[in-house]
Amino acid sequence: MRLADDDASLSAQQATAADTGVKGMISVGRPFLDYVISALADAGVTEVVLVIGPEHDAMRHYFSDLAPPTRVTVRFAVQVEPRGTADAVVAAANVVGDRAFLVLNADNFYPVAAYQALMEVRGAGVVAFDRDALVRDGNINAERVRSFAILDVAADGTLATIVEKPGASLDLDSPSARWVGMNLWMVTPALVDACRRVSLSPRGEFELPEAVALALTEGVRFEVVKLEAGVLDLSRRSDIAAVADRLATVEARP
Repeated sequence: MRLADDDASLSAQQATAADTGVKGMISVGRPFLDYVISALADAGVTEVVLVIGPEHDAMRHYFSDLAPPTRVTVRFAVQVEPRGTADAVVAAANVVGDRAFLVLNADNFYPVAAYQALMEVRGAGVVAFDRDALVRDGNINAERVRSFAILDVAADGTLATIVEKPGASLDLDSPSARWVGMNLWMVTPALVDACRRVSLSPRGEFELPEAVALALTEGVRFEVVKLEAGVLDLSRRSDIAAVADRLATVEARP
């Protein structure tokens, strides 16, 4: 998001927010996270924990003072250093406590049905999005699928393996590339424990997919929720106008 993009049409406010890299606070009518939290509330979620950095006072100020949500309770977990998604899960667990909770990206707008289905899972779980539906119904083109996780689903409906960011090695037309992980998980204490123990990835971070792989080797079972639906992805400056257009008719009631 911080990378310059001369082709992206941004307002001054959007450009300033994009420069900070705090994607959830980019205005697409109102801050993107308002829409995310509203969808969570629609699904029946009543408590939200936002994982923030020590420098993210603007986000804390917005959700605590300027526009506190009325349908959910918002708390904050501070990730002292940006050490990866597994480390962020640990920070959240330190606030949530010893119970299962949803984990999701702050720069993705997921369908309410995805949250509802995942909350029915007993134990750890993940939503697997159909590749073709992602391309058809979201703002993600086929090539971008290479930058997400590919999920191998076993015959019994559980997660067999996860391949994070396969890149050019992925055959987009192969059956093995059908199910895409968009980082929407039901996290249990066993997975949090794996997040605490996972090794640094080749990218130098403690990453949630690596922790999932570790948990799989230790016998943790992940139920897979298959869903044919799109996701709005706010990863790049070029996404902002398209996401704003798609959310123009959505009422955010966080």
